[in-house]
Amino acid sequence: MNIGDVAKRTAIPVKTIRYYEEIGLIRPLRDTNGYRAFRDKDLHKLAFLGRARALGFSIGDCRALMALYEDENRASADVKRLAQDHLHQIEDKIAQLRSMQATLNELVRACAGDSRPDCPILRDLASE
Repeated sequence: MNIGDVAKRTAIPVKTIRYYEEIGLIRPLRDTNGYRAFRDKDLHKLAFLGRARALGFSIGDCRALMALYEDENRASADVKRLAQDHLHQIEDKIAQLRSMQATLNELVRACAGDSRPDCPILRDLASE
């Protein structure tokens, strides 16, 4: 399979596939003409990476997950720990976003939004 076919089948852009190869996440074979020759296992790895990235795992986490996936002697506890760490990061981010939302809701409600120059939003942003 060529890179265009793989991109269509995995819904991963060609540029991203090339990047994953550049950083060593995938290693497709090369034909004698130098073109990439993707195997079914490369397609599977790309689908794996696509799903992991869609769940927000970093490239480093993806590398660790891929290594664990390929290690038949892995402990599922290692996989769970990595996923739990990522889940905690997501939960922290959600809490930060909720706090930002509450603050902005309060500021928007406090602003008259009229022709007067007084604006609690700008006053809050300017405060230390």
